[in-house]
Amino acid sequence: MNLTITPSGHLLVIGSSACETSDAAITSHFCAEAIAQAFADSQSAGIMALAGGKSAPDWPLPWMFWRDFGTRYLLLLCQSQPTAERLEPLPPLDDATLACLTLNIPPMPGAEYCTPDVLAAIWTDLDTWALDSIARHAEGLVGFLHRYAPLWRQVGRVCFHLAENKQDPEFPFAFMATYIPRLGKNARAQHLPLNQALCEYAGANNREALLRLLEPVHEAGTRCEWVRELLESNDIYHPLAWTPEEAYPFLKDVPALEESGLVVRLPDWWKKRPRPRVQVAIGSNVGETLSAQALLDFRVQLTLDGADLTPEEIAALTATGEGLALLRGQWVEVDGEKLRQALEQWQRVEAEAGDGLSFMEGMRLLAGARRDLSGNDPTLDETGWAFVEAGGQLREMLAGLREPARLAAVQAGDRLRATLRPYQQTGLNWLWFLSELGLGACLADDMGLGKTIQVISLLLAQKGRAGKTSPSLLVLPASLLANWKSELDRFAPSLKVVCLHPSELERSERERIAADPAGGLASVDAVLITYGMLQRQEWLRKLSWNLIVLDEAQAIKNPGTQQAKAAKTLKGRARIALTGTPVENRLSDLWSLFDFICPGLLGSATRFKQFVTSLENREPPSYAPLRTLVQPYILRRLKTDRSVISDLPDKVEVAAWCGLSKAQARLYGQSVKELAEALREQQEGMKRRGLILSSLMRFKQICNHPGQALGDGDYAEERSGKFVRLRELAEEIASRQEKVLIFTQFREMTAPIATFLATLFGRPGLVLHGGTPVAERKKLVDRFQHEDGPPFFVLSLKAGGSGLNLTAASHVIHFDRWWNPAVENQATDRAFRIGQKKNVMVHKFVCKGTVEEKIDALIAAKSGMATELLDGGETLLTEMDDEALLKMVALDLEKAGI
Repeated sequence: MNLTITPSGHLLVIGSSACETSDAAITSHFCAEAIAQAFADSQSAGIMALAGGKSAPDWPLPWMFWRDFGTRYLLLLCQSQPTAERLEPLPPLDDATLACLTLNIPPMPGAEYCTPDVLAAIWTDLDTWALDSIARHAEGLVGFLHRYAPLWRQVGRVCFHLAENKQDPEFPFAFMATYIPRLGKNARAQHLPLNQALCEYAGANNREALLRLLEPVHEAGTRCEWVRELLESNDIYHPLAWTPEEAYPFLKDVPALEESGLVVRLPDWWKKRPRPRVQVAIGSNVGETLSAQALLDFRVQLTLDGADLTPEEIAALTATGEGLALLRGQWVEVDGEKLRQALEQWQRVEAEAGDGLSFMEGMRLLAGARRDLSGNDPTLDETGWAFVEAGGQLREMLAGLREPARLAAVQAGDRLRATLRPYQQTGLNWLWFLSELGLGACLADDMGLGKTIQVISLLLAQKGRAGKTSPSLLVLPASLLANWKSELDRFAPSLKVVCLHPSELERSERERIAADPAGGLASVDAVLITYGMLQRQEWLRKLSWNLIVLDEAQAIKNPGTQQAKAAKTLKGRARIALTGTPVENRLSDLWSLFDFICPGLLGSATRFKQFVTSLENREPPSYAPLRTLVQPYILRRLKTDRSVISDLPDKVEVAAWCGLSKAQARLYGQSVKELAEALREQQEGMKRRGLILSSLMRFKQICNHPGQALGDGDYAEERSGKFVRLRELAEEIASRQEKVLIFTQFREMTAPIATFLATLFGRPGLVLHGGTPVAERKKLVDRFQHEDGPPFFVLSLKAGGSGLNLTAASHVIHFDRWWNPAVENQATDRAFRIGQKKNVMVHKFVCKGTVEEKIDALIAAKSGMATELLDGGETLLTEMDDEALLKMVALDLEKAGI
């Protein structure tokens, strides 16, 4: 049972029952059925189910995160004061808290959609749901808590107050315990001294009620020694005057008191927690040039609210014990021993740094990690005794990385045959900024936002860069070579590009370049290579490139693979990774990616695991240091971003080029020969037309999968280039929690496609074809349209091409082509129609080097002709002469990637 955040920002459960989860240890500690059912009702009910009962120590970290989110709400709800009529809505979480929660969320499906705005919306939804539930319940808040959170029903009834008494310098603080008589729906809150509870609940019949009321106080007594002493002496029932030494344990134990179920009222100044701290400034004076190779200066000073303390104040504070002290007219928290230890620790770091810190070390310290990444630094916690900040020029650089919109505009010039959208221009500026600094970059925009054109614009901008002497290297999956070459030809014809692949360059030319790379690539701007060929071309790793760009960089997520090792040995001025999949949700993948773009930033694989373990072992677990460390090098824009979606076209259609497997190529070549032999028999009229149409259908089946063409039932992925391409697309769509429609004109292909996709999405989808009963169709549509419904829907083109409203999908895949734009568009419009609030990506599968590519070119050149290709009567193809027809269907082995 996985918690998932959807692209629309909702929290859902995927996997619905205890019997379906593989973790028996978890199900032994809680009723997964009840939690799953609560989430099925609503996300708020689900969060309340997590927070309202007991947790288990082996709960997954995402569950604990959302449990803590819910308990944060419950604590405020129980501590709020009910009015005579109803509870007022709770205040929204402040920006600082939302930012902190966003940084701390553990890796989980959809974590990339967790923004401060999303968390604020979930909080508001939880508050609305809770207040509505309380209003409907006859017993109000008491009844609500009894049903949803029985462990919380006494929380907030007893309050510990601490106030200042400025008239008494010897006892400047006052303590008092109060209680609220009842929390009924129509009872106005009224604080009474706790001793009055002894009178109100006097008598044997009320003893149980008194014990329930005092339960949080006794719980606090098990956690806090001073509370236990007050209970034993009965001083808990009387107002007390306290010295600073007596008040400090109260202030320090506020979290424990609140966790016990008590309300705590404090002086306003304590919330800001003023305390002297060690200020560490990094990179205040780095000279005129700042780069990944720069050394960063280091300065340590003891400060209060950012102002330096005098030597006399420092000596007095470090000699002080733990407690409160008056400093510069205000009460401050002091722990002389911890302050001294923090000061000495950072002075040692300063001494070890000598001439300066390396850039990587400085970034780690600024993120809250240790210099050697051995763990997080507790002195840098939110309430710690030290803080690290970037100084001067380094601060400006980091601001540019974290807020790309403020960077200076970079012009690709009039050589770019396109107009960049504003967010794409921002991406170009950011890529230029990092590459000029020699830093790595991960452009992780959603599919369809134009990562390719941003890199092409960067290549054009780099073309005129002073000091550029070598070309850039672009490493791509074989399936994307045609896409890149087409985009480069279309948008940047002035770039001189060499594609080192058999489908684009003859062997003799490739060998000539390999023999003399410097001469062969002297005037070249960019070189295209596949991941597979990268491993076999040793000379590529000996050159020093301008930029090294990895597209679909998830290809190196497994650091043990040969292609990952080969990519990481490439030498270049700067490295760029392009990926549409979330980069922070699987930490091992994140390490491998950064081992390419910023080698050393995350340490060795072993050290990184130790670092992550140290973050997870914190109480509560916090991923903030890790996220803060990697975020400057990741630029991710989502199609759900309001700043992006208004700038996108409603529908984007792209060709998804597919290769052929050897089995497909063999079958295709054999079918071409059979057609040629049949044509030599000089068949005419309807016989000839029937032969051609049946042969074209055969070619389509072969391009789909040999299992379809042969009818042998073997639909293994490696036998079909389209299945390989489908995996690439589906894995990215699944990682983004998006939904997809897959159309095929062949009913027999619907089941194999659905079976294959179920392994990629991790759960089954839906299938609709001509054999699906009409009564079932609406049920299937309703299931798909539900937010937590199946992630994919496979439809035969005739059965699903009209009359259905499937706007939950943001992707449409035409697995095979009808070769009639009107029919394809009608199918596409199942997703792209009235009610669609998302941008729709349409992927049209085309096998390179086959008749599919040639007819796709015909459609693109003259779309009106497409309606004549296969629609009844004397079609264009059947009227071609034999030579032209055979040329149309011939297999180009080089283009097919064989």
